[in-house]
Amino acid sequence: MATAWRRLVLAGAGLLASCGGEAPCPRCDVIVIAASEPPAVLPPLAVETVGRDIGDQVFERLADLAPGGAPIDTTAFRPALAEHWERADSVTLRFHLRKGARWHDGTPVTAGDVVFSFEAYRDSVLDTPAGPSLAALTATAEDSATVLIRFREVYPEQLYDATWHVRVIPEHIWKWIARDQWGADTGVAHLVGSGPYRLAAWQRGQSLTLTADTAGGRRVRIGTAIWRFAADPEAALNLVLSHEADLLESLGSPDRARRVAADSTLSTVSYPSATYGFLGYRISGGRNPNPLAEREVRRGLNMAIDRQTIATAIYGPGAKAPPGPMSQLLWIWDDSVRVLPYDTAAAARTLDAAGWTRGRDGIRRNGRERLTFDILVPATSLGRRRLAEALQEQWRSAGVAATVTAVDFPVFMERLGQGRFDSYIGAWLDEPSPRGLEDQWTTDGIGALNYGGYSNPVFDRLFREALAAHGIGAARRAWRATFDTLNADAPALFLYAPVNVAAVPRGIDGLTVNPYSWLSGLGQIRLRRP
Repeated sequence: MATAWRRLVLAGAGLLASCGGEAPCPRCDVIVIAASEPPAVLPPLAVETVGRDIGDQVFERLADLAPGGAPIDTTAFRPALAEHWERADSVTLRFHLRKGARWHDGTPVTAGDVVFSFEAYRDSVLDTPAGPSLAALTATAEDSATVLIRFREVYPEQLYDATWHVRVIPEHIWKWIARDQWGADTGVAHLVGSGPYRLAAWQRGQSLTLTADTAGGRRVRIGTAIWRFAADPEAALNLVLSHEADLLESLGSPDRARRVAADSTLSTVSYPSATYGFLGYRISGGRNPNPLAEREVRRGLNMAIDRQTIATAIYGPGAKAPPGPMSQLLWIWDDSVRVLPYDTAAAARTLDAAGWTRGRDGIRRNGRERLTFDILVPATSLGRRRLAEALQEQWRSAGVAATVTAVDFPVFMERLGQGRFDSYIGAWLDEPSPRGLEDQWTTDGIGALNYGGYSNPVFDRLFREALAAHGIGAARRAWRATFDTLNADAPALFLYAPVNVAAVPRGIDGLTVNPYSWLSGLGQIRLRRP
């Protein structure tokens, strides 16, 4: 039975239909999503998941990358605001805007809006994550409905850079507002897009409502989508369990998924997460002497850990021990990448050969120095703390005395930036391109996200060659060689690549999850309510 809150929403929206009486229509076109409240939904300010999920219903890219598509595969892109495009030359793409494209306020969308949006994303005042990726291209209007994107050089991901990063916003609204004030301007009247849904209301701290925009013959099954805001993940889950919300993007722990599965009106949907987690070693700098600076010590430590068992135990069925720094979602995932095996006997031989032998107390020593190091984790992450404890236990069996230090997240990040750690458990979110791994693992990333200071000229060269490879087959071979080299050096222990588990009602049809924008198919969902 619908709650009083849902009845109020449906009645207020004028969407209570009768089926031979006063009962709600069993195929109601209102859906409610439980989520945290985003700080922004306006591109380019929306950088976290919920804000981007909402923004992707309101604003459009020039083209969309198909779920699972590789950024170097030009056939994997689908028309969005641009109805078609062609290559003008090796460094220029020409995009033709959709005929009749209009903003939700009725103003025509023009090439000038696209140029304005690219400039905004590149503006250092807004400091968007996409800025570096857009630095090597420019957008110009060839005419009112045609945009030219020019690149400084030839490279395989040109179409990806021209389409993935930028959601187009209306110049006629935002050009009058100073960019350093964009973050403070959250008026609904200014959040005008050209996408399938328009922003109808935003009640701070409570909910945000989108309604379908059917101009131009668009047809959707869901007429109204409401994000109901919750203070924390447990409160969001309770909204679903109390049937005050229909959907929850990610349940988190296996225990929370079991609570949903126990409700006969609910179901779960699993899909790959864009996250991968790892333990990173402090290789350069740090304490002196530093056993983790020794390649063979790191290799021995890695072979002492049963990564798959730990990943499954903590993150549930579907979680995998990754073959390198990648989520299950990244297109370069390759099970044929060479990884160090879980082999406690080989680990012992490797550590013995490196000079670290067991003492009477079972702890390995090299002379008077004990083989011990600390694992730094953020106190707010239960999963990472459990990972550290599992590693600590398995390393103890191998004669390694690891300790665990949990600190508040700001302190955690501060210590990483300052190099004040022996090892740490980190997690990164992938985007479709593996280019972001440069800051995390190459020499150029030292001082950015390569906190451990790993540096190998061979790996750096292979990484650049993989990025430049043309064709899916050649690129996969290049990436496999790149990660073979990285894994052999063991700068990190790649621990888990989880799946997300969403909560959904059993009477849902047409839900196709795109993990990079999990509700991108919102308009095609159909609900069958009891």
